[in-house]
Amino acid sequence: MSAVAEKIASVRANIRRRDPDQREFLQAVDEVFESLTPVFEKDPQYLEVFERLVEPERQISFRVPWIDDSGKQQVNRGFRVQMSSALGPYKGGLRFHPTVNLSVIKFLAFEQTFKNSLTTLMMGAGKGGSDFDPRGRSDREVMAFC
Repeated sequence: MSAVAEKIASVRANIRRRDPDQREFLQAVDEVFESLTPVFEKDPQYLEVFERLVEPERQISFRVPWIDDSGKQQVNRGFRVQMSSALGPYKGGLRFHPTVNLSVIKFLAFEQTFKNSLTTLMMGAGKGGSDFDPRGRSDREVMAFC
């Protein structure tokens, strides 16, 4: 195994060790690794950049308490991942779905990094969301959550 191949394997192992429970994020990282391996083999300095890119600048998890139409207290989890501000301020949308967790938002922020870098706008990458499901909720409940 070449020195570059060993370094690639080491970086991948470190990411898996650091975030073993983040299945969606790890899948995205693996897919990008597969695509970029020829680049890393040709010029290993990009592997160092990639190694920094997979670690978010900031990730926040928080609770969102709100009251539904029947007066019952509800609590959802919210997440914000700010992946990269290298090109400018963080840009990225919000996802509200019952399956949202930190891994999903981290995966979306990671992908947003590449999406934003391919535009002509000088924008960084971030993403936010919650496990709140707006389907079947009244406008008042959605407003109470937001």
